[in-house]
Amino acid sequence: MTTTLGAAADAAEAPALADVRSQLRLVVAGSVDDGKSTLVGRLLYDTKSILADQYEAIEEASRRRGSGDVDLALLTDGLRAEREQGITIDVAYRYFSTSRRSFVLADTPGHTQYTRNTVTGASTAQAAIVLVDARQGVLAQTRRHLAVLALLRVPHVVVAVNKMDLVGWDQGTFDAVAADVAAAAAALGMGDVRSLPVSALTGQNVTPDAVRAGVGDAAGVGDAAGDWYAGPSLLEAVEELDVSHDDADAPFRMPVQLVVRPRTSEHRDYRGLAGRVAAGRLAVGDAITAWPSGLTSQVTGLDTPTGPAATVEAGDAVTVLLADEIDAGRGQLLAAADAPPLVTSRLEGTACWLAERPSAPRQRVLVKAGTATVRGLLDPVAEVWDVDEQRWLPAGSGAALNDIARLSVTLAEPLAVDRYAESRWTGGALVIDPASGATLAALMIDDGAS
Repeated sequence: MTTTLGAAADAAEAPALADVRSQLRLVVAGSVDDGKSTLVGRLLYDTKSILADQYEAIEEASRRRGSGDVDLALLTDGLRAEREQGITIDVAYRYFSTSRRSFVLADTPGHTQYTRNTVTGASTAQAAIVLVDARQGVLAQTRRHLAVLALLRVPHVVVAVNKMDLVGWDQGTFDAVAADVAAAAAALGMGDVRSLPVSALTGQNVTPDAVRAGVGDAAGVGDAAGDWYAGPSLLEAVEELDVSHDDADAPFRMPVQLVVRPRTSEHRDYRGLAGRVAAGRLAVGDAITAWPSGLTSQVTGLDTPTGPAATVEAGDAVTVLLADEIDAGRGQLLAAADAPPLVTSRLEGTACWLAERPSAPRQRVLVKAGTATVRGLLDPVAEVWDVDEQRWLPAGSGAALNDIARLSVTLAEPLAVDRYAESRWTGGALVIDPASGATLAALMIDDGAS
């Protein structure tokens, strides 16, 4: 029989735990050989989130490879190509939980050519862990990962300075890396960025138990990390992050997915606008406006998967019933009547170019924002972000794969959007190749939109 490692939570405590746990979407990034797979495996193992037969399998695999220790990195090598190369090449989502919080962890690749995968993993993340090898310090790829996280406005970043055991837990080494991280983050205008020393291999400072084991070694021969580091473990640091100031307090936004008209004998006159609330709250009686049409009505009912509701908020799926049959359907954005979005025929912002083929002036594209898709023409790329120099430089022939660039698109029709600084969910857009359907760029809209 398959069982989980460690003691299962008492059944009587389960409802209480479910009430107090909050979910955190977390992305983990790091350069190749920084120990990212080992760290993710360590988090899964130490939180007792793997099955007994999984552990036995990697124990056997480690033994076959001649290793005296269990290689926890094998837990995260999901694809055959990854196992053969010892690297992560795709975004893999892992799930684990503690008594305080549940986590959805996006494990992203470290190679430069997979930056687009990092963009995918970070696009919905509330926090990020960035690994730095203590022996190597801040590398160009570290700066690239920080730039992507800054671009996508991931609100919290914890930099795990890994492999501290290989530098004898030297405080000077850690302080130098932390200072470089702080300087890079400041240049990017990042807010909540902190560094802490860890060893994913030994587990020191990754979980609270490992911290206590090091500090409390009665023989005085334990890991020396506890001698000078008194901060939280990595797991405690992400458990304590406050993400309560979320989208529920923002102005109401909901892209319309479809118009629901069942036309049955029971619902002969039923007409509702269905979708998922992207931001804010909505209540029966509220005035809302559909954009870009600008038609306004009043909410008369809110149907949810569990029945009628008086209010809904960000993240809820709902069908909105209105007092008037206004001309609103898929592609329109429902917004609070007193907080309109930006309605524009030209989008400008910062983008990560995701296509193998470089951008071209006057290139025909499709732009998808929410549930709306319109045609457009790509303007010449003006600037590209230099990862090493950490400043904007004039673009040469355009944006190339993995470039972070200033991009603008002239649209054939107006779109209703927000600035990315105001909303991560309605302030972004995808630039798409109309011929192949491939995504060319992820665009974060800024004040240049007009």
